Amino acid sequence: MSDLFGGLAGASSPAEPRADAPLADRLRPRTLDDVVGQDHLTGADGAIGRMVAAGRLSSMILWGPPGTGKTTLARLLAEAVDMRFAPISAVFSGVADLKAAFAAARDAARAGQRTLLFVDEIHRFNRAQQDGFLPYVEDGTVTLVGATTENPSFALNAALLSRAQVLILRRLDETALDTLIFRAEVLTGAPLPLTDDARAALVASADGDGRFLLNQVETLQGIGLTEPLDPAGLAALLHRRMPVYDKDRDGHYNLISALHKALRGSDPQAALYYLARMLVAGEEPLYVLRRLVRFASEDVGLADPQALIQCLAAKDAYEFLGSPEGELAIVQACLYLATAPKSNAAYKAQKAAFASAKQTGSLMPPANILNAPTKLMKEIGYGKGYSYDHDVEGGFSGDNYWPEEMAPQTFYAPTERGFEKRIAERIAWWDERRRDLRGD
Repeated sequence: MSDLFGGLAGASSPAEPRADAPLADRLRPRTLDDVVGQDHLTGADGAIGRMVAAGRLSSMILWGPPGTGKTTLARLLAEAVDMRFAPISAVFSGVADLKAAFAAARDAARAGQRTLLFVDEIHRFNRAQQDGFLPYVEDGTVTLVGATTENPSFALNAALLSRAQVLILRRLDETALDTLIFRAEVLTGAPLPLTDDARAALVASADGDGRFLLNQVETLQGIGLTEPLDPAGLAALLHRRMPVYDKDRDGHYNLISALHKALRGSDPQAALYYLARMLVAGEEPLYVLRRLVRFASEDVGLADPQALIQCLAAKDAYEFLGSPEGELAIVQACLYLATAPKSNAAYKAQKAAFASAKQTGSLMPPANILNAPTKLMKEIGYGKGYSYDHDVEGGFSGDNYWPEEMAPQTFYAPTERGFEKRIAERIAWWDERRRDLRGD
């Protein structure tokens, strides 16, 4: 498997790549100091820097997006502390490969050589396979370094996580990506045939992935351009990389969480940005609409009853128009929610009422509000004394509707925001009438 600055994850690599090797391979770091964008880990005060200074590694999981240097870091770590580097890929390996790797590590240990077992895409191993690492990590047969693009909390066994330190690699920022371009130009002796604006556009298109950037640089240097390209020319020549976004993985949940919280925080600009991030990356619009409908009930509720109607109307409009025309209706619903008054009173009321219903079991409602369709039911008191509110002055009888064994509860407490302020006034008036009718 390749990684930032190239490098096949082989057990041994030539000191110098072939002259015709890919640019990313020729630019791979030779030392930890050459790694860009991960100073929070490799610096003197970083976790990796401290372990290397001490000359001893603990097992770790390197978690980060593609092209940020996970394989490169693992290889350099092994070299820095004089360990045997044994790489495997969870994509191509099975139980037999793992057994062979552990046996080789034991043989090396007898010869006085410690082994760093690097497992690329470690989240691809199933739970049983992950458990298979535990005894070899615990007895020191291997120091495990796993690499994953998925959230370890969801992708890896708790037992394995408890024995490894999770180190987070950051997507490469603009400075790190600019450094990679500069190194490529120095190595090849060929400046990129781009204007300053096009160079900035190329960096932005990499979306934090150094490997992708270097592949694009190699393409640009190899096509023999005679004049520098501007941003439009660059866009016409290279297909822009789509953002990393797995619909059923961590990026998906990160963005929907960001959208939800930006809506809750009444920031229409940020909400629209995260909505656009999801739709541009290929998220299913109906999924987004389902989340907006949920938000309308959970975080706006009766502070603005139109919010739910707006979201359902957006769903109908999208289904009627399709994409891309229908996406404007989704945008309208998003902006409506972001700018609506907020209340989670209905959400809290639901949770409180459901909890009470589970706790109180099957208490009977008071007899006066029970239906009495048969003579027997009427004879035993069903419906007796029921007050028909429409026949009472003011349309409010003030009757008790709670089971006799249960005191009245307050689940719904409207806020003073939006339409709920009027609802709060009505409830307060009804409560006062009840007290008057009871003689309180």
